Amino acid sequence: MHYNVVLLPGDGIGPEVLAEGVKVMENVGKLFEHTFSLKPDLIGGISIDTYGVPLRQETLQLCKGADAVLFGSVGGPKWDDLSLAVRPEDGLLALRKGLRLFANIRPMKVNPVLIGSSPIKTDVIQGVDLVVVRELTGGLYFGKPKKRWVTQTGRRGVDTLQYTELEIDRILRVGFELASRRKKHLVSVDKANVLESSRLWREIAIELAPQYPDVTLEHMLVDTCAMQLIINPRRFDVIVTENTFGDILTDEAAAIAGSMGMLPSASLASVPSFTERERYTQGMYEPIHGSAPDIAGQGKANPLAMILSVALMFRYSFGLDQEAEAVEKAVESALAEGYRTPDIGVAGSNIVSTAKMGEVVAARII
Repeated sequence: MHYNVVLLPGDGIGPEVLAEGVKVMENVGKLFEHTFSLKPDLIGGISIDTYGVPLRQETLQLCKGADAVLFGSVGGPKWDDLSLAVRPEDGLLALRKGLRLFANIRPMKVNPVLIGSSPIKTDVIQGVDLVVVRELTGGLYFGKPKKRWVTQTGRRGVDTLQYTELEIDRILRVGFELASRRKKHLVSVDKANVLESSRLWREIAIELAPQYPDVTLEHMLVDTCAMQLIINPRRFDVIVTENTFGDILTDEAAAIAGSMGMLPSASLASVPSFTERERYTQGMYEPIHGSAPDIAGQGKANPLAMILSVALMFRYSFGLDQEAEAVEKAVESALAEGYRTPDIGVAGSNIVSTAKMGEVVAARII
Protein backbone atom coordinates (compact mmCIF):
# COMPACT_ATOMS: atom_id res chain seq x y z
CA MET A 1 0.00 0.00 0.00
CA HIS A 2 1.05 3.59 -0.64
CA TYR A 3 0.08 6.54 1.56
CA ASN A 4 0.52 10.32 1.33
CA VAL A 5 1.44 11.91 4.65
CA VAL A 6 1.94 15.61 5.33
CA LEU A 7 4.57 16.40 7.96
CA LEU A 8 4.12 19.55 10.04
CA PRO A 9 6.98 19.64 12.57
CA GLY A 10 6.19 23.14 13.84
CA ASP A 11 8.20 24.70 16.64
CA GLY A 12 10.26 23.78 19.69
CA ILE A 13 10.69 20.04 20.08
CA GLY A 14 8.21 19.37 17.28
CA PRO A 15 10.86 18.71 14.60
CA GLU A 16 12.84 16.43 16.92
CA VAL A 17 9.99 14.14 17.92
CA LEU A 18 8.47 14.11 14.44
CA ALA A 19 11.76 12.90 12.99
CA GLU A 20 11.61 9.86 15.28
CA GLY A 21 8.01 9.17 14.32
CA VAL A 22 9.05 9.16 10.67
CA LYS A 23 11.96 6.84 11.48
CA VAL A 24 9.59 4.31 13.01
CA MET A 25 7.03 4.74 10.22
CA GLU A 26 9.64 4.01 7.55
CA ASN A 27 10.81 0.88 9.36
CA VAL A 28 7.23 -0.33 9.47
CA GLY A 29 6.98 0.35 5.73
CA LYS A 30 10.04 -1.78 5.01
CA LEU A 31 8.83 -4.69 7.12
CA PHE A 32 5.21 -4.69 5.91
CA GLU A 33 5.93 -3.51 2.36
CA HIS A 34 4.21 -0.12 2.48
CA THR A 35 5.52 3.09 0.93
CA PHE A 36 4.98 6.64 2.13
CA SER A 37 5.12 9.90 0.23
CA LEU A 38 6.19 12.43 2.87
CA LYS A 39 5.42 16.09 2.26
CA PRO A 40 6.89 18.50 4.83
CA ASP A 41 5.50 22.01 5.36
CA LEU A 42 5.46 24.79 7.93
CA ILE A 43 2.97 25.71 10.65
CA GLY A 44 3.01 27.86 13.77
CA GLY A 45 5.80 30.23 14.72
CA ILE A 46 8.18 29.14 11.98
CA SER A 47 5.44 29.79 9.43
CA ILE A 48 4.86 33.28 10.87
CA ASP A 49 8.57 34.00 10.57
CA THR A 50 8.72 32.67 7.01
CA TYR A 51 5.37 33.65 5.52
CA GLY A 52 3.81 36.08 7.99
CA VAL A 53 0.93 33.72 8.84
CA PRO A 54 0.72 30.67 11.15
CA LEU A 55 -0.98 28.55 8.46
CA ARG A 56 -0.96 29.21 4.72
CA GLN A 57 -3.93 28.25 2.59
CA GLU A 58 -1.50 26.26 0.46
CA THR A 59 -0.55 24.21 3.50
CA LEU A 60 -4.19 23.60 4.38
CA GLN A 61 -4.92 22.44 0.84
CA LEU A 62 -1.93 20.12 0.95
CA CYS A 63 -3.30 18.57 4.14
CA LYS A 64 -6.76 18.19 2.64
CA GLY A 65 -5.30 16.11 -0.17
CA ALA A 66 -3.29 13.80 2.11
CA ASP A 67 -4.19 10.46 3.66
CA ALA A 68 -3.02 11.72 7.06
CA VAL A 69 -1.16 14.54 8.78
CA LEU A 70 1.58 14.17 11.39
CA PHE A 71 1.88 17.26 13.57
CA GLY A 72 4.60 18.19 16.06
CA SER A 73 3.96 21.30 18.16
CA VAL A 74 3.63 25.06 17.89
CA GLY A 75 4.59 28.06 19.99
CA GLY A 76 7.44 29.44 22.04
CA PRO A 77 8.68 32.55 23.89
CA LYS A 78 9.50 34.31 20.63
CA TRP A 79 5.79 34.55 19.80
CA ASP A 80 4.35 34.98 23.32
CA ASP A 81 3.76 38.73 23.01
CA LEU A 82 0.04 39.16 23.70
CA SER A 83 -0.10 42.18 21.40
CA LEU A 84 0.80 40.16 18.31
CA ALA A 85 -1.91 40.07 15.65
CA VAL A 86 -1.29 36.38 14.95
CA ARG A 87 0.03 33.61 17.17
CA PRO A 88 1.39 30.12 16.42
CA GLU A 89 -1.59 28.44 18.06
CA ASP A 90 -3.88 30.15 15.54
CA GLY A 91 -2.38 27.91 12.90
CA LEU A 92 -3.28 24.74 14.77
CA LEU A 93 -6.83 25.91 15.44
CA ALA A 94 -7.25 26.88 11.78
CA LEU A 95 -5.95 23.48 10.68
CA ARG A 96 -8.39 21.63 12.92
CA LYS A 97 -11.24 23.77 11.68
CA GLY A 98 -10.19 23.59 8.04
CA LEU A 99 -9.94 19.80 8.09
CA ARG A 100 -13.14 19.51 10.16
CA LEU A 101 -11.31 17.48 12.79
CA PHE A 102 -14.02 17.53 15.42
CA ALA A 103 -13.14 14.33 17.30
CA ASN A 104 -9.92 14.12 19.29
CA ILE A 105 -9.18 10.68 20.75
CA ARG A 106 -6.61 10.55 23.53
CA PRO A 107 -5.85 7.09 24.98
CA MET A 108 -4.12 6.91 28.36
CA LYS A 109 -2.85 3.54 29.52
CA VAL A 110 -0.43 3.13 32.40
CA ASN A 111 2.55 1.03 31.43
CA PRO A 112 3.52 -1.13 34.44
CA VAL A 113 7.23 -0.35 34.02
CA LEU A 114 6.54 3.39 34.19
CA ILE A 115 4.50 3.41 37.40
CA GLY A 116 7.52 4.76 39.26
CA SER A 117 7.63 7.77 36.92
CA SER A 118 4.23 9.03 38.04
CA PRO A 119 3.87 11.28 41.10
CA ILE A 120 0.65 9.45 41.96
CA LYS A 121 0.65 6.42 44.26
CA THR A 122 1.14 3.04 42.60
CA ASP A 123 -1.99 1.48 44.11
CA VAL A 124 -4.07 4.33 42.62
CA ILE A 125 -2.86 4.18 39.01
CA GLN A 126 -2.05 0.50 38.57
CA GLY A 127 -4.17 -0.94 35.75
CA VAL A 128 -5.51 2.39 34.47
CA ASP A 129 -6.65 2.18 30.85
CA LEU A 130 -8.92 4.98 29.68
CA VAL A 131 -9.67 7.13 26.65
CA VAL A 132 -10.71 10.78 26.55
CA VAL A 133 -12.80 11.88 23.58
CA ARG A 134 -12.52 15.64 23.23
CA GLU A 135 -14.67 17.84 20.98
CA LEU A 136 -12.16 19.81 18.94
CA THR A 137 -13.77 22.46 16.74
CA GLY A 138 -16.35 24.17 18.95
CA GLY A 139 -16.68 25.85 22.32
CA LEU A 140 -14.60 28.68 23.71
CA TYR A 141 -11.76 28.31 21.23
CA PHE A 142 -13.97 29.06 18.24
CA GLY A 143 -17.14 30.78 19.53
CA LYS A 144 -18.02 34.31 18.47
CA PRO A 145 -17.81 37.02 19.66
CA LYS A 146 -14.19 36.70 20.71
CA LYS A 147 -12.63 40.08 21.28
CA ARG A 148 -11.03 42.64 23.59
CA TRP A 149 -11.94 46.30 23.89
CA VAL A 150 -11.58 49.34 26.12
CA THR A 151 -14.49 50.96 27.95
CA GLN A 152 -14.78 53.96 30.25
CA THR A 153 -14.37 51.63 33.22
CA GLY A 154 -11.37 49.73 31.84
CA ARG A 155 -10.39 46.90 29.53
CA ARG A 156 -12.73 44.02 28.76
CA GLY A 157 -12.47 40.69 27.01
CA VAL A 158 -15.02 38.12 25.91
CA ASP A 159 -14.90 34.53 24.69
CA THR A 160 -18.06 32.69 23.75
CA LEU A 161 -18.80 29.11 24.79
CA GLN A 162 -21.20 27.99 22.09
CA TYR A 163 -22.32 24.59 20.84
CA THR A 164 -24.92 23.41 18.35
CA GLU A 165 -26.96 20.25 18.61
CA LEU A 166 -25.08 18.78 15.63
CA GLU A 167 -21.68 19.41 17.22
CA ILE A 168 -22.71 17.80 20.49
CA ASP A 169 -24.51 14.87 18.86
CA ARG A 170 -21.60 13.79 16.68
CA ILE A 171 -18.94 13.90 19.41
CA LEU A 172 -21.18 12.04 21.85
CA ARG A 173 -21.65 9.33 19.20
CA VAL A 174 -17.88 8.92 19.01
CA GLY A 175 -17.85 8.38 22.78
CA PHE A 176 -20.71 5.90 22.67
CA GLU A 177 -19.21 3.97 19.74
CA LEU A 178 -15.83 3.71 21.43
CA ALA A 179 -17.32 2.72 24.79
CA SER A 180 -19.43 0.01 23.14
CA ARG A 181 -16.19 -1.67 22.00
CA ARG A 182 -14.41 -1.35 25.33
CA LYS A 183 -15.85 -1.78 28.84
CA LYS A 184 -19.21 -0.25 27.90
CA HIS A 185 -18.99 2.64 30.35
CA LEU A 186 -19.18 6.24 29.12
CA VAL A 187 -18.70 9.26 31.38
CA SER A 188 -20.05 12.46 29.83
CA VAL A 189 -18.34 15.44 31.45
CA ASP A 190 -20.03 18.84 31.60
CA LYS A 191 -20.78 21.78 33.90
CA ALA A 192 -24.55 21.51 33.71
CA ASN A 193 -25.07 23.09 37.12
CA VAL A 194 -24.06 26.52 35.78
CA LEU A 195 -23.62 26.49 31.97
CA GLU A 196 -26.45 26.50 29.41
CA SER A 197 -24.21 24.84 26.82
CA SER A 198 -23.57 22.01 29.29
CA ARG A 199 -27.27 21.62 29.98
CA LEU A 200 -27.83 21.17 26.26
CA TRP A 201 -24.91 18.73 26.18
CA ARG A 202 -26.38 16.61 28.97
CA GLU A 203 -29.86 16.71 27.45
CA ILE A 204 -28.58 15.37 24.13
CA ALA A 205 -26.51 12.69 25.88
CA ILE A 206 -29.65 11.46 27.63
CA GLU A 207 -31.54 11.41 24.33
CA LEU A 208 -28.82 9.39 22.58
CA ALA A 209 -28.32 6.83 25.33
CA PRO A 210 -31.23 4.53 24.30
CA GLN A 211 -29.52 4.03 20.91
CA TYR A 212 -26.62 2.39 22.77
CA PRO A 213 -28.37 0.09 25.27
CA ASP A 214 -25.18 -1.85 26.03
CA VAL A 215 -23.37 1.29 27.23
CA THR A 216 -23.83 2.64 30.76
CA LEU A 217 -23.95 6.44 30.61
CA GLU A 218 -22.78 8.46 33.61
CA HIS A 219 -22.88 12.26 33.88
CA MET A 220 -20.12 14.01 35.81
CA LEU A 221 -19.31 17.65 36.47
CA VAL A 222 -15.88 18.66 35.21
CA ASP A 223 -14.57 19.63 38.64
CA THR A 224 -15.58 16.25 40.04
CA CYS A 225 -13.97 14.53 37.08
CA ALA A 226 -10.71 16.41 37.66
CA MET A 227 -10.67 15.13 41.24
CA GLN A 228 -11.65 11.55 40.35
CA LEU A 229 -8.91 11.33 37.71
CA ILE A 230 -6.36 11.69 40.49
CA ILE A 231 -7.96 9.80 43.37
CA ASN A 232 -9.70 6.98 41.45
CA PRO A 233 -8.72 6.91 37.75
CA ARG A 234 -9.54 3.20 37.38
CA ARG A 235 -13.23 4.04 37.51
CA PHE A 236 -13.02 5.51 34.00
CA ASP A 237 -13.21 3.73 30.67
CA VAL A 238 -14.26 6.37 28.10
CA ILE A 239 -14.68 10.06 28.90
CA VAL A 240 -16.36 12.40 26.41
CA THR A 241 -16.36 16.14 26.88
CA GLU A 242 -16.23 19.54 25.22
CA ASN A 243 -13.16 21.33 23.90
CA THR A 244 -11.84 23.31 26.87
CA PHE A 245 -12.62 20.67 29.48
CA GLY A 246 -10.96 17.99 27.35
CA ASP A 247 -7.85 20.11 26.88
CA ILE A 248 -7.40 20.53 30.63
CA LEU A 249 -8.38 17.01 31.72
CA THR A 250 -6.01 15.26 29.32
CA ASP A 251 -3.06 17.34 30.49
CA GLU A 252 -3.99 16.38 34.04
CA ALA A 253 -4.20 12.72 33.00
CA ALA A 254 -0.60 12.95 31.80
CA ALA A 255 0.46 12.89 35.46
CA ILE A 256 -1.03 9.40 35.68
CA ALA A 257 1.05 8.19 32.74
CA GLY A 258 4.16 9.81 34.15
CA SER A 259 4.71 12.39 31.43
CA MET A 260 2.92 14.22 28.63
CA GLY A 261 5.66 12.75 26.47
CA MET A 262 3.84 9.41 26.66
CA LEU A 263 0.38 10.44 25.41
CA PRO A 264 -0.58 10.32 21.71
CA SER A 265 -3.74 11.58 20.07
CA ALA A 266 -5.81 11.16 16.93
CA SER A 267 -8.07 13.84 15.46
CA LEU A 268 -10.76 12.61 13.08
CA ALA A 269 -13.27 14.21 10.76
CA SER A 270 -15.98 11.54 10.87
CA VAL A 271 -17.84 9.50 13.46
CA PRO A 272 -15.89 6.23 13.53
CA SER A 273 -17.58 2.89 14.06
CA PHE A 274 -14.20 1.37 14.95
CA THR A 275 -14.81 -1.66 12.77
CA GLU A 276 -11.83 -3.73 11.76
CA ARG A 277 -9.61 -2.13 9.11
CA GLU A 278 -12.01 0.73 8.49
CA ARG A 279 -10.37 3.71 6.81
CA TYR A 280 -10.98 7.31 7.85
CA THR A 281 -10.13 10.45 5.93
CA GLN A 282 -8.54 13.67 7.15
CA GLY A 283 -6.90 12.26 10.24
CA MET A 284 -4.27 14.30 12.09
CA TYR A 285 -1.98 12.66 14.62
CA GLU A 286 0.01 14.45 17.29
CA PRO A 287 1.48 14.11 20.77
CA ILE A 288 -0.53 16.04 23.35
CA HIS A 289 2.51 17.85 24.70
CA GLY A 290 3.50 21.38 23.73
CA SER A 291 6.61 22.77 22.11
CA ALA A 292 8.74 22.64 25.31
CA PRO A 293 11.10 25.40 24.16
CA ASP A 294 13.23 25.04 27.30
CA ILE A 295 14.58 21.68 26.07
CA ALA A 296 14.33 22.18 22.30
CA GLY A 297 17.45 21.14 20.43
CA GLN A 298 18.98 19.37 23.43
CA GLY A 299 17.97 15.81 22.62
CA LYS A 300 15.94 15.55 25.83
CA ALA A 301 12.44 15.37 24.34
CA ASN A 302 10.45 12.16 24.66
CA PRO A 303 9.43 10.95 21.17
CA LEU A 304 7.18 8.12 22.38
CA ALA A 305 3.96 10.14 22.25
CA MET A 306 4.72 10.94 18.61
CA ILE A 307 5.66 7.35 17.84
CA LEU A 308 2.43 6.12 19.46
CA SER A 309 0.57 8.73 17.40
CA VAL A 310 2.03 7.05 14.32
CA ALA A 311 0.48 3.80 15.59
CA LEU A 312 -2.90 5.55 15.84
CA MET A 313 -2.44 6.80 12.27
CA PHE A 314 -1.90 3.24 11.08
CA ARG A 315 -5.00 2.10 12.92
CA TYR A 316 -7.48 4.90 12.20
CA SER A 317 -6.45 6.41 8.86
CA PHE A 318 -4.94 3.38 7.14
CA GLY A 319 -6.79 0.48 8.77
CA LEU A 320 -3.48 -1.28 9.49
CA ASP A 321 -4.09 -2.88 12.86
CA GLN A 322 -1.15 -5.29 12.69
CA GLU A 323 1.25 -2.47 11.93
CA ALA A 324 -0.18 -0.35 14.76
CA GLU A 325 0.28 -3.21 17.20
CA ALA A 326 3.86 -3.71 16.01
CA VAL A 327 4.67 -0.09 16.89
CA GLU A 328 2.99 -0.30 20.28
CA LYS A 329 4.80 -3.54 21.13
CA ALA A 330 8.11 -2.01 20.05
CA VAL A 331 7.54 0.88 22.49
CA GLU A 332 6.71 -1.58 25.26
CA SER A 333 9.86 -3.58 24.50
CA ALA A 334 12.08 -0.49 24.63
CA LEU A 335 10.62 0.54 27.98
CA ALA A 336 10.81 -2.99 29.39
CA GLU A 337 14.52 -3.04 28.53
CA GLY A 338 15.03 0.09 30.62
CA TYR A 339 15.39 2.75 27.95
CA ARG A 340 14.16 6.15 29.11
CA THR A 341 14.24 9.79 28.12
CA PRO A 342 14.87 12.23 31.01
CA ASP A 343 11.18 12.95 31.67
CA ILE A 344 10.45 9.32 32.59
CA GLY A 345 13.86 8.37 33.93
CA VAL A 346 14.20 6.62 37.28
CA ALA A 347 17.12 5.20 39.20
CA GLY A 348 18.75 2.37 37.26
CA SER A 349 17.20 3.20 33.90
CA ASN A 350 19.18 3.83 30.74
CA ILE A 351 18.70 7.52 29.93
CA VAL A 352 18.97 8.09 26.19
CA SER A 353 18.50 10.96 23.76
CA THR A 354 15.47 11.66 21.62
CA ALA A 355 17.14 10.20 18.55
CA LYS A 356 18.43 7.14 20.39
CA MET A 357 14.98 6.34 21.75
CA GLY A 358 13.61 6.53 18.21
CA GLU A 359 16.35 4.20 16.99
CA VAL A 360 15.67 1.72 19.79
CA VAL A 361 11.95 1.57 19.04
CA ALA A 362 12.45 1.40 15.28
CA ALA A 363 14.86 -1.53 15.70
CA ARG A 364 12.24 -3.47 17.65
CA ILE A 365 9.58 -3.37 14.94
CA ILE A 366 8.89 -7.03 14.13
